Amino acid sequence: MIHALVVGGLAIAVALIVAIVGLLIWRALAKAAAAKALAISTPNGIDEAMFVPIGGIDQWFTIRGEDRSNPVLFFLHGGPGAAMSPFAGRFRPFERDFVLVQWDQRGAGRTYGRNRRAPDAVGSLEHMTADGIELAEWLRTHLGKDRLILFGLSWGSVLGVHMVKARPDLFFAFVSSGQVVNMQAGEAMAYAQVLAMAKAWGDAKRIAALEKSGAPPYHAARQIMAQRRVAGTYEPNAPSPLTLMAGLLTAPRYGLRDGLDFVAGIQATQKVFLGPDLSGALLSIDLNALGTDFAVPIYVLQGDQDDYTPAPLARAWFDTITAPGKAYVSIEGYGHMAVAVAPERFRDELVERVRPLALTE
Repeated sequence: MIHALVVGGLAIAVALIVAIVGLLIWRALAKAAAAKALAISTPNGIDEAMFVPIGGIDQWFTIRGEDRSNPVLFFLHGGPGAAMSPFAGRFRPFERDFVLVQWDQRGAGRTYGRNRRAPDAVGSLEHMTADGIELAEWLRTHLGKDRLILFGLSWGSVLGVHMVKARPDLFFAFVSSGQVVNMQAGEAMAYAQVLAMAKAWGDAKRIAALEKSGAPPYHAARQIMAQRRVAGTYEPNAPSPLTLMAGLLTAPRYGLRDGLDFVAGIQATQKVFLGPDLSGALLSIDLNALGTDFAVPIYVLQGDQDDYTPAPLARAWFDTITAPGKAYVSIEGYGHMAVAVAPERFRDELVERVRPLALTE
């Protein structure tokens, strides 16, 4: 009996070792393939990655493009806390016509990993706005550019609005997708949209989950997560969690520890911005309070099936704003993560509408 247990235990251990070795080999091969696909080989290309002191802490960002003379596209990721730099392959189409800057914001990705023990590792919207402006100024000097194009995704659309309001002189234009307007109104509309979709599909399991969690106004983070899980399930063309995990594990500039920091950063940042009873800053966001006058052109490229930041609310806000130029583009058949799953469509829109603004100087 004891012998059988020993043999069985050894068999399990060997199988586990084989599985781990196999996973490590797969990861090494996949990372090498990803690095090859991301290689910038053009004569005037740029491919830089670094920590730079911003806002009193070291912050991580990458700068990539096939021609360093192209306009700079400064990308603000969502979350807050959900860095997009590990998924550089999804943004490769932008690098032909722009110099793309991906920044792991305070509380996100490698920036969080470097500073996780610092008292201001996460910070606030005001912190991040100041960080973004400081980085934009640094990029102007480093890249020899007078102004940049700013692009904000989801949470990044909030950060971007604050940045262009504070320092319009730094930017040719502001582009957004997954535009946040008023968080409370957005959550109510998003919940109604996914519940209606579940009922249209006769999806009893998800109807029950939504009704059990309850409609907004929310009182606990689990209610938001319940809506997001259903919204993610229904979002057309969205990458699966397994696909995203594979991308994180095989990102050329992200090690295993960086992957753990990526997840920890999201958790830490959401904890601060939501708060234990949802009294944090996130659900109090209302861009209408900032005023509707902008000193730079505004372009909203919104997935028409966005069940996180609903398109009707983004369109209503867009219709109220005044700016030197503006356009609202509905990205048909895509949801909240449209820019990551249809980058060519976004690149084409930016090349047609926004890039010419940066070529006039």
